[in-house]
Amino acid sequence: MKIAIGCDHGGYNLKEPILHFLAAQGHEVLDFGTNSYDSVDYPDYAAAVARAIQRGEADKGILLCGTGIGITIAANKFAGIRAAVVDNEFCATACAAHNAANVLGLGGRVVDAPLAVRLVELWLTTPFEPRHQPRLDKITAIERENSHN
Repeated sequence: MKIAIGCDHGGYNLKEPILHFLAAQGHEVLDFGTNSYDSVDYPDYAAAVARAIQRGEADKGILLCGTGIGITIAANKFAGIRAAVVDNEFCATACAAHNAANVLGLGGRVVDAPLAVRLVELWLTTPFEPRHQPRLDKITAIERENSHN
């Protein structure tokens, strides 16, 4: 699977452990940065990951910031992106099974690296439950209805 990853300085501490996990699992990773603890603006990284998914260059994305909240909000501004910020195992599986989340948001100041890797693993290995498709269809309809394009 092709996975795009992006982070700001607040999520940088999680990036390397997640990259190592993804590589060990055989995933192809598109790394959009950042590559240090220097302060940067998370919307730029959310946009890069979301656009990669929209263009079909990546199947899924992982976004990291201090809380996971801001970068996830930014990603959800893009059509077709269903980004979920999670901090526990239940939410990691639910966002995959119920919401078909194609972007996972994690907070570097909220979860430690071992938990972050576990949440990524659960999200990637939990199948979508098709009984939830009607709800996703409603979300897509709302997205279309409120598009400014």
